[in-house]
Formats: sequence, C-alpha cells, structure tokens
Amino acid sequence: MRKRTGLLLGLLLIIAQHALAADDAARLFYALRTKVLSVKDYTADVKMKIDVNYMHIPQLRGTLYFKNPDKMRLERHGGLSILPKKNINLTLSNLIPTGQVTVIDVGYDTKGGKKVRVIKVIPEDDLSNIVLTKIFIDEANMLAMRTETTTRNDGTVLMDLEYGRYISYALPDKVTIFMDLKDYKLPKGVTMDYNDTPTPPADKQKKAKAQKGTIQINYVKYTVNTGLKDDVFTKQ
Repeated sequence: MRKRTGLLLGLLLIIAQHALAADDAARLFYALRTKVLSVKDYTADVKMKIDVNYMHIPQLRGTLYFKNPDKMRLERHGGLSILPKKNINLTLSNLIPTGQVTVIDVGYDTKGGKKVRVIKVIPEDDLSNIVLTKIFIDEANMLAMRTETTTRNDGTVLMDLEYGRYISYALPDKVTIFMDLKDYKLPKGVTMDYNDTPTPPADKQKKAKAQKGTIQINYVKYTVNTGLKDDVFTKQ
C-alpha cells in the first residue's frame, strides 16, 4: 500500500513539474512577444550580403523601412535587390506567432556559447501562415537568439540574431537568414555563373530551385517608433 502511494505521489509530482514548466515557458514566450511587438516601426541603415552559390551579387546598401505588423520597404543605394516574395522572411516580429498559441517547453541548449531556453510555439489559428516556430531565448535579456519557423507558404526559415546597441528594443545588429532560393525574385539581366559552359534556361531554373541562399543583414543605425506613414511603403 505504501509503495503504491509512493508511486502515485511520484507520478503526481512529475505531472506537476511538467505543468509548471509549460506555464513558465508560456509566460516566457508572451514576455518575449510583448517586447518584440513594442517596436511599432523603424527606419534602418543597412548593409546586405546575399550569398547564392551560382550568382555573384555585390553588397547592397540601403535604407530599410518597417511598420508593424508586416509593412516593409527597402530603398537600395545601388546594387541588385533580391528580396523574398513575402516580407515575412526578414522580420523577427513576423516569425513570432500572434493570437492564441500552444507553447511547449523543450529545455535548454547553447547558442553562441550562451545557455538559452528553447520553446516550440504552435498557433491555434488554423489560417495562420506559421505552422510551428522553435525559439532559442536568452532569458536574462529576453532576446530571441535563433528562430526556426515552418510556414505553410514559404517553407522553413532559419534566422540567427546578434544584438548590441539596440538590445532594449530587441532589435538585432546582425541577422543571418537561411532560406530556399525558390522564395526569391531573381532580377532580370542577372548573369548566372554556374560554369564556363552556357546552361539552358530550363536547367538554370531547375538548379536554382534546388539551391539554398543566405541573407546577412547588418543594421548600422535604427530610428525607432517615429510613426511612419503608410505612404512610405507605396513609393516606387
């Protein structure tokens, strides 16, 4: 009898511990989301490096305009512009699910030599483009150090973030995004440097779809929460 009671108490303790961990993970997620969404808009001077195996793309300099939840415009200062068909891929706020969610505590990992808390977030909205987001969180500073987001329409997006001067806004100094190249618009007239032998267009298209690309964005300077007007995002 005592053995059964001990086993029952042990089981109840384990269940209680899991419930507490889940509640703690949920509170952590909502605190992080509140901090990220506190940025209503920003203007940033940026340097962008786009790494694609079969293309030579010069570094892009420009001004990036963002307005919550999903307005974005890049005003480039020379060079080529290759951006995702949908701006979701460039903003942390759009890789964090909104509305009601289910949060799963995964435990701890290490990112950049720092211990981070790992959670999985599943939106309860069946119409959400986000299916699942895995977030690696620096709990002490309430920062997302990495996100792995699976979407319905844009594949899986992996984003690494590094912080510095704008840590109070949860705005990174550097972002590295890993994506399938098929999510990008290739500009007309770009030379595809696969090899010295000309490649038929159909083969280039097939090879491009199989490639993955990396976008590295360095944020030189931010101006935050100035009340950007919507017409900023309609200029040509």
